[in-house]
Amino acid sequence: MTKADIVAKISEKLGLEKGDVQATVESFMDEVKTSLETGDNVYLRGFGSFIIKTRAEKTGRNISKNTTIKIPAHNIPAFKPAKIFVEGVKTNNEAK
Repeated sequence: MTKADIVAKISEKLGLEKGDVQATVESFMDEVKTSLETGDNVYLRGFGSFIIKTRAEKTGRNISKNTTIKIPAHNIPAFKPAKIFVEGVKTNNEAK
């Protein structure tokens, strides 16, 4: 499902203009991104949390030059789904 699909479905369900829904979805994504960039997690009860995870420093290898490189610790955005969300996916989707 793409962002356009999400906008179309919400527009159809609520009877709103696609342009208004598009602006709302874009604003939501911008707010989540801005919050994470400033170090604040975003918690959506019943859906999940957009959180900041810290990756530890590690040693990597450059195979073509056969050298080791040091990858510094860094933060990455992550999504942690709510238990209700996970259970719904488990019960409604068969493992492939």
